[in-house]
Amino acid sequence: MWVLLRGGNPFRILLPQRGEWMGRRGLPRGLAPGPPRRWYRKEALPVLELPVLPVTATKIRQYLRGQGIPFQDGHSCLRTPSPFVEPSQLRDQTAVTTSFSLYIDKTTGRFLCMTSLAEGSWEDFQTSVEVGGDGASKGLLLSKAPEVEDSEEVWRIWNRAVPLWELPDPEEVQLAHAMFGLTKITDDTLKRFSVRYLRPARSLVFPWFTPGGSGLRGLKLLEAKCQGDGVSYEETTIPQPSAYHNLFGLPLISRRDTEVVLTSRELDSLALNQSTGLPTLTLPRGTNCLSPALLPYLEQFRRIVFWLGDDLRSWEAAKLFARKLNPKRCTLVRPGDQHPCPLEALNGGLNLSHILRTALPAWHKSIVSFRQLREEVLGELSNVEQAAGVRWSRFPDLNRILKGHRKGELTVFTGLFHPDAGPTGSGKTTFISEYALDLCSQGVNTLWGSFEISNVRLARVMLTQFAERRLEDELDKYDHWADRFEDLPLYFMTFHGQHSIRTVIDAMQHAVYVYDICHVIIDNLQFMMGHKQLSTDRIAAQDYIVGVFRKFVTDNNCHVTLVIHPRKEDDDKELQTASIFGSAKATQEADNVLILQDKKLVTGPGKRYLQVSKNRFDGDVGIFPLEFNKSSLTFSTPPKKKTRLKIKDEAGPVAKKPSSGKKGATPQNSEICSGKAPILNQPDTSKPSK
Repeated sequence: MWVLLRGGNPFRILLPQRGEWMGRRGLPRGLAPGPPRRWYRKEALPVLELPVLPVTATKIRQYLRGQGIPFQDGHSCLRTPSPFVEPSQLRDQTAVTTSFSLYIDKTTGRFLCMTSLAEGSWEDFQTSVEVGGDGASKGLLLSKAPEVEDSEEVWRIWNRAVPLWELPDPEEVQLAHAMFGLTKITDDTLKRFSVRYLRPARSLVFPWFTPGGSGLRGLKLLEAKCQGDGVSYEETTIPQPSAYHNLFGLPLISRRDTEVVLTSRELDSLALNQSTGLPTLTLPRGTNCLSPALLPYLEQFRRIVFWLGDDLRSWEAAKLFARKLNPKRCTLVRPGDQHPCPLEALNGGLNLSHILRTALPAWHKSIVSFRQLREEVLGELSNVEQAAGVRWSRFPDLNRILKGHRKGELTVFTGLFHPDAGPTGSGKTTFISEYALDLCSQGVNTLWGSFEISNVRLARVMLTQFAERRLEDELDKYDHWADRFEDLPLYFMTFHGQHSIRTVIDAMQHAVYVYDICHVIIDNLQFMMGHKQLSTDRIAAQDYIVGVFRKFVTDNNCHVTLVIHPRKEDDDKELQTASIFGSAKATQEADNVLILQDKKLVTGPGKRYLQVSKNRFDGDVGIFPLEFNKSSLTFSTPPKKKTRLKIKDEAGPVAKKPSSGKKGATPQNSEICSGKAPILNQPDTSKPSK
């Protein structure tokens, strides 16, 4: 059951936080609050509000020197004295001077005062410095903000939860330990981290305390559910996940600690701390995102070890997060059979300290040897499916050809204009929106750049595809589907019409840093070719833009899907790789080339097919049919009986399937070739359609 919580920003802030991708998850049954309050927010990235000259670390240093403000250069932040701290607050309980308590992010310019918990943008900091004196006296509400609106729910749940060792029934204690894998976690460890158990919901309760440990800011509930022979877990956070910035275990960190281990699950932190005695922290969103708001809390550490999980996605997330924290101080525990999750390693009797000593450095020089790569190669060989990427759930034939969606690749997509393909008027946009929505629904953080149609119209199409129904005919179900759609890690750039490539790349880099974007869709490239700063030669301008996107993909390990219009072709001719507008550079730089084909038929509407004409991952190319559903604006593979496509053999002529002697033999519905583009065959019209 999904319940909207009464949200509130847990940090003391200067300005309301901008849109976040996660929605508000429901409380366990029986703990739902009163009447829900509707929240409406704009999910578009504020790219048009970016300053003309982007903030850089060099400009921040120049400004601080010009204002005579002393600063210390850190790993990812600059430390300065805070103008929001009273003189009496400059020493903590251990008499350590805390005057340099304000942290400024080198990439975004956002600041956070660790003493007053005031935060804001770089422009807000400049304003507070230039007006002089205490910012609060000038009307800048920085250091004192309202309490979290969820505090009543937080305290009600916290007071109902009890420590595991205080449960009256020993069998219930044993069952709880078995459900969560806590058989080797001691009561002292649970007490040290203040972990409790909520009996009505069968959930562990992990608290979010203030950095000093003096106040309760929020909760995370981990509910165990029996699923077949195993147990599945469901997380609930209060406040909503977008505002839940808890580094679980932070109150146990002292100022003298110089090494920390970061995990993606609270249970792993318990196991690591108990087994090794090292400081451990848990990222609030696991492997999905590392918010820049958390970076100041990690500045004091000279060595950071990432042990996020036992799969390839955890390894990719660790490498991505290490770039934010300065790779030179980060080491990564490589997933594998001998390196499972910390809790599983503890329960399996493995030596966790030895595993930490085998962690690999995240930083290396420009030239590496195979010795440094052999473990990564072994990881891909032993995790073939994970190395192939995220698989589509709506397009199984696409999985059979491309194998999956992978980071660090450039996909070029083209197709003819289809006037009946939904309200956008473009078959390409309609298909690519479902193509991206499929991946986004599986947790791939997605950024949409729609230069051709407005974000409202695009979101309407995607919401219809997500619900797979005409919501205009079922408005009473709009809130239900909109709430679920709001939970997707989906963002939109606010560009429309022509914009310079530099502005677009700046917005994309900002999104990768702040939201850990893994997939960017640009629809379409032609809207960046008419900018006055580019060459008047359209072919040269396109080659330059494609090169910029290729560099972005490589530098940021992010997948970019680039929509390019085709050349003008005759209606009776199929599109080919050479049909893509411009020179051959676009298809040469691309890792994948997808073409939406429309085969015209004399007897009725045309048949649509998706052709994969280039696949750099393993060389397989092929084509498969699509069927457009106007009511849900979705494409799907038609039933096998409707289409008969032949399999092309690379070594000889078309290989015929042995006949069974019956007319009703099941035909093939797709084809895959190796190294050569397939031949599209006409559907079998020997029998009348039903």
